[in-house]
Amino acid sequence: RLTRSCWRASPGIHTAAMTARDSILTLQAAMNAEVLGQPRVVERMVIGLLADGHLLIEGLPGLAKTRAVKAMAHHLKADFSRIQFTPDLLPSDITGGMVFDVDSKQFVFRAGPVFANVVLADEINRTSPKVQASLLEAMAEKQVTVDNQSYRLEELFFVIATQNPLDLAGTYPLPRAQLDRFLFKIKMNYLSREHELDVLSKWRSARSKPPTFSVTPQTIVAARTLIQEQIQVSPSINECLVDIAGALRNDSRVALAISTRSLVLAIPALQARALMHGRDFVSPKDIKALAVPMFSHRIELVPGCKDPDSVVEQCAAASIESATRASLTANRT
Repeated sequence: RLTRSCWRASPGIHTAAMTARDSILTLQAAMNAEVLGQPRVVERMVIGLLADGHLLIEGLPGLAKTRAVKAMAHHLKADFSRIQFTPDLLPSDITGGMVFDVDSKQFVFRAGPVFANVVLADEINRTSPKVQASLLEAMAEKQVTVDNQSYRLEELFFVIATQNPLDLAGTYPLPRAQLDRFLFKIKMNYLSREHELDVLSKWRSARSKPPTFSVTPQTIVAARTLIQEQIQVSPSINECLVDIAGALRNDSRVALAISTRSLVLAIPALQARALMHGRDFVSPKDIKALAVPMFSHRIELVPGCKDPDSVVEQCAAASIESATRASLTANRT
């Protein structure tokens, strides 16, 4: 449990921070009980929710990508919609559009499934780039524009997209601008033998089990504000992020490196992880844990290089080590 000595804020905020952290960790535990053998995936989903980002989950069919998203929606007292992306989908099927109302004899806007708190974009790379792009404005600005009229989305607007690997037939690679909207790209792998046996023994009862814990959108929004105000980000952390970007831009293996926007989006994710691990400050450990899911999908490698994860790890190692030394020196003084 979090102790008061971990926090540098006033006693009143201690309680709020502890309460928010307890709720978040309970949500994480409840999801882990439904999504067996994927604790890292669940943690990053919760961090993305707290950081007001969007997630892209990649994995082969049948590895519980959709179930993981449903588990989160299961424990959120929020509106949830699932969009099954198919090749024949149209942008208006996502955003909604103008329809003629017989009673008023006027065209009125009918909202699409994107108007929800949690939106599951299932198999997003099975539809055309034109339909994929219909989510760009919503993900970046929390609004949808139809016929020159903008419609605001909810404050808690969380897109979790799933995709199959691009080498499968019938898939369309996401455009670079679309990938940059996702805070994390999370890869789901095969379960261990132990966890697969656990799934086989519990799958029937798990599907019929009612939620044992739930969180409201207001709790998540309040936690975001608390994280922004109370989790400190030192100059050495900012320098570390900028140095990682510089290392990627100067690496001969990287054809297209990360943007400044990706560094800005990284800050709340690092703050959210710090809170979940009982700290009121961002540590280089947070950067080390999240650098790959934050940056690997945002870089494009030169021909012949096929492992962006290892490139990010190698380019980030020196900067993280330097930031760690700086934090140790600051603690001694």
